Amino acid sequence: QVQLVESGGGLVQAGGSPRLSCAASGRTFGGYAMGWFRQAPGKEREFIATINWSGLSTYYANSVKSRFTISRDNAKNTLYLQMNSLKPEDTAVYYCAAARGPAYSTNAHGYDYWGQGTQVTVSS
Repeated sequence: QVQLVESGGGLVQAGGSPRLSCAASGRTFGGYAMGWFRQAPGKEREFIATINWSGLSTYYANSVKSRFTISRDNAKNTLYLQMNSLKPEDTAVYYCAAARGPAYSTNAHGYDYWGQGTQVTVSS
């Protein structure tokens, strides 16, 4: 089994650049594709970014492309989301997720394990 714990959220000003982390425990983290999702109040969970098992392939939602960067350190069992130029509309609970296989997906149904989420609130 894989357990995921997000951290790094909190209250930030617009334009801020926090980095979220997702610490994974369990076996074979290096073989899992990983993703970041977020859910704002009153909205459905939306895809943000994903990365394949090796970290060589990434894919981003248009809303965050060129502002967010997903990366992973398999030796540390950690996934990262570097967020730049935050906007108030980025306010949401951010979740990391892991898929059993190496291929990434933009669909939440493609992931098998989820973290508890970390709140990111962007003030004006």
